[in-house]
Formats: sequence, structure tokens, C-alpha cells
Amino acid sequence: MTEYPVKFARTVLLDIAYEEHGPASGEPVILLHGFPYSPRAYDDIAPALANQGYRVIVPYLRGYGPTTFHSPDTLRSGQQAALAQDLLDLMDALAIPRAALCGYDWGGRAACIVAALWPERVRCLVTGDGYNLQDIPGSTRPLAPETEHRLWYQYYFHGPRGVAGLSENRRAFCQLLWRLWSPTWANSAERFALTAPAFDNPDFVGVVIHSYRHRFMYAAGDAAYEPMEQALTRQPVISVPSISLCGADDGVGVPSDIDDDIGHFTGPYERRVLAGVGHNIPEEAPRDTLKALLDLLQR
Repeated sequence: MTEYPVKFARTVLLDIAYEEHGPASGEPVILLHGFPYSPRAYDDIAPALANQGYRVIVPYLRGYGPTTFHSPDTLRSGQQAALAQDLLDLMDALAIPRAALCGYDWGGRAACIVAALWPERVRCLVTGDGYNLQDIPGSTRPLAPETEHRLWYQYYFHGPRGVAGLSENRRAFCQLLWRLWSPTWANSAERFALTAPAFDNPDFVGVVIHSYRHRFMYAAGDAAYEPMEQALTRQPVISVPSISLCGADDGVGVPSDIDDDIGHFTGPYERRVLAGVGHNIPEEAPRDTLKALLDLLQR
């Protein structure tokens, strides 16, 4: 595998590690991974975009890889607003006023939030599984049993046993999620070995646990992000040109026949359901992901 040099962008709270491809003068594209993944998800996409002249930035989210907090006193928050603020801070640190965004899972959440609240910063959006903003006030409502059982890992993290389990078995635990979430992906084990080192970050467990507790209101958020969290309770629409990619074999949630998210998008929007693809969309379906980005960028 080609190894890409890691650069760092210093923000108020973090030294954000990222990989960069393509000319510095190119139109910027930011590719965002999810949990439990890493920039390796975009290994077949970033160079292809760079070859077409785009400036491609692929960061490690907080709690992953070489990304580090400046202070031990900063809450290791994994809440949705923290992820979005990190994206904005990264863009500011790199002097990127506007970028195309692509993300899934946690990275898709950050991308969707920035697209919804700061559309002037977003050229276009490719989002894994549609509208990724969490409805935290509505999180207390039980879901259908078929849906609830897929979220077992989130409920596991709500107690001390989950903290201990993730701490002691982080690689085995995350590899299990890969298998469950991408059940038809033949390259899962091979690719997992490339991503697993990103979980060795000392803040990985803290950020993950906080993320899945905060979304169910079992942990308080960082007060600095409260204004954004309040704005997100209104479930703002996304007006930028967007394509939603959904894996038909996604073990977290199989896409419905009817697009339930379409009402959250008021600009040009399309949903594409990808046969034979699970949750790790860009790594399982790089050609489809690249095509979606280029379809938007070249309009």
C-alpha cells in the first residue's frame, strides 16, 4: 500500500492530522471517515481526484490516528457539533473558504451539519446514508425492534462494561463491527489491518464513548458547542447540491424503498442505492463514490 505523508493543521483545540493529494491550487475536496474507520477508506478515491486537478484533504477525526488535543483538560467530546466544528476549524486553518464535502457515518454527520448551517462553505455534498444529523431530543423514543437490535453497540457503550470492553478489545471489537456492517464485502479483513492502527490513539475510547452517550442524552456535551446543538434540534435542511449513497447490504440499517430523507434536502438532490455494498461506502464502492463526487463537481 502507498503510504501518504501526514500533515498537521493546528486549531484552537487540536492538531488535526490529515493527508493531502493534488495541487495546492486545485478546487478543494474534503473526504471524511466515520467510526470505526480511517482515511484508508479513501485510498482509491483521493489519488483519482488529485489526478484530475483537485486539492484533496483527508483528515483523521478527533480520537483517531495522529490527531491530538492540545490540553488534557479538554472534554474528549464525540458529540455531533464537535465533529462539525472540527471540520470548520480545519477549513479555516488551511485557508479553505469553500469545499466539496464527502463523508459517511461520523464524517457524514460533520459534512451534513456544515452543509446545513454554513451552506456558503460547501460547494456540494456526497453523504453516506442521507441526512445524518442526529435528532437528540427525539432519541428517547424507542425504535422498531428490528432497528433497535442493530444499535446494540451504542447501548453497550452506555455502561462501564462497554468502556472496559472497548478499552481492552478495541481492535477485535471494531473488526466485529466491520464484519456485521459490511457482511458481503470480500476485502474486509485485508483492509481492516490497514485501518486498525488509527484506533490506537489514546483519546479513541473517550471520544467514542462520549459520542454514543451524548446522542442519547446520557452525557452532557461541551458547553462550547451548545449553540450549535440547539440549532441542530431544529433539524435544518440542506440546500447545497447533494447525492446520498446508501449501501443495500448495510448492517447498521438497510435503506428503505422510500427515501425518508428527501424532505431534508431543498437543493438538487439524488439518492443512489448501491447493490452489494455495506456501511463502509467509499472503501467498498470507490468507483460509485468517485462518480458521485465528479457528477456534482463537474455540473
